Parts: sequence; C-alpha cells; structure tokens
Amino acid sequence: MSGQAQVQAQATAPLLAIEALSCRFGGLVAVDRVDLQVREGEIFGLLGPNGAGKTTLFNLISGLTRPTAGSVRWKGTAITGAPSHRVAALGMARTFQNLRLFSSLSCLDNVRVGLHRHSRQPKLQALLGSRAFQRRERELRDQAMALLVSVGIASLAERPSEALSYGQRRRLEIARALACRPELLLLDEPAAGMNPGEKQELSGLIRRLRREHRLTVLIIEHHVPLMMELCDRLAVLNFGRRIALGSPAEVRRDPAVIEAYLGSAGQPPEAGAPP
Repeated sequence: MSGQAQVQAQATAPLLAIEALSCRFGGLVAVDRVDLQVREGEIFGLLGPNGAGKTTLFNLISGLTRPTAGSVRWKGTAITGAPSHRVAALGMARTFQNLRLFSSLSCLDNVRVGLHRHSRQPKLQALLGSRAFQRRERELRDQAMALLVSVGIASLAERPSEALSYGQRRRLEIARALACRPELLLLDEPAAGMNPGEKQELSGLIRRLRREHRLTVLIIEHHVPLMMELCDRLAVLNFGRRIALGSPAEVRRDPAVIEAYLGSAGQPPEAGAPP
C-alpha cells in the first residue's frame, strides 16, 4: 500500500476496531472471536451477564491483558498486545470496576496524578524550584481543578478520596481518566452502587463530557435502562461471544439477547425495570 493510500485508509478507519479477538485462561475461554468497531464520537455500550467477558475485553483493549488471538487496531494501526502505558499514550483512558484511587491523597492530587503525561519538567528546574517550575505547577493545579469542576466535585478538592461517598469516588475516577486527555474513554461499570437518581445524573454527565471533551465513550454497565437510554449502539456478550450488535431498539428485540440477558419468557423488561 502506498503512503497516500495508507493515510486515506487510516482517515476512514473506525477509531477502534477489534477482529476475532480471543483470550483463554488455561481451559477457560473468556473472550471468543469477538469483532467490534467503535466510531469516533459515539457512546458504545457493552452489555452481558456476569462472566460474559466484558471486563476481560476491556483489559485486552487497554493493554492489561494480552490476547490469545485476534487483533486490536487504533485508527487503522495495529496495537495488538501493546502494553498499557503505550495504549494510554495513544489516547485511551479507562476506569475500573473496582475503584483504584489513592485513598490517602486529596481529590485534587488524585487528578494531578493523571496529568503526569503532560507534566514533565526539566529535573534541574524541579530541584531548584524555579519560577518556570512553579508556574507550570500552578497550571497543572488549575487543570486538575477544572476537571473536578467538570465532574461536579470541585468543593471536595482538598478531601482525601477515602472520605468521599461511593458515587463521588466514581466521579473522581472519571476526572482522573480525563486528565490523560483521551480520545477514547473506557468506563467499566461507572453506575455500580449508585441509586436511580445518581444513575440518571451520571447519564447526563457522560453526555456532557463527550461534548465538552470531544470524546468517544466505550462503556460497560449492567443497568439495562441506563444503557438503552444513553448509548448510540450496543453489543451484547454471552459466554465470551458477541451475540448481538446494533441500536438500542435493535438489541432490545433480538431474541438471543432476550433469552441470554434482558428478560424471560421471550419478553424484554419494561423500560424502567431493573435488569
């Protein structure tokens, strides 16, 4: 392929594409030949029962786990098996199903940790505490504070993260992920532990963050009504395999999805019903 043709191909490629992606742990097949394409600017959801392979798929995409087979492509370029720090540098950031905050650090400092890629300064300036170093430190603090404002917890900036409620810690983890300035934000069950009102607020927050930060969002969540209302497209996994793909309306009426996840007796649940 010529250089010009390669550039054109990358320009038209999806932001993220996975093809026949598989992962085995001994005799257990966690992800089985999954194909997906995530388009720039969309909110793409992954649904599925517990043990369906959703978080493992996130780990394969974000470089925490190496795939057994298949490929991961970012803007048309293969990144299969790339380590997590390289994946993050390309423009992906994620949250985790089990919160991974620095409990003794303030909210502000937790977000500043996420800015480390953009905060490198000459060692001599740092050692001497030069004016340039101090100015840059103030800029980074202001950037971290702006992200706390963006997720609605600026008033908690100086509190240690361990003092926050569960929903507030979820927001803090999103702010720290945004500090990496990603193009693709991967959210692993961000509504876990939230009440119905908090889940509705989270839906509005994700939409607003997509607009303000020009994000593409890939989200795992168990709360079916939230996903049906929030996502542009959905994929459903079951026993590691993709069993459905399409708009929320298309997925909702897919017989395989109804049988595997959404309901019983061939009927999906009501729009406001829990999964």
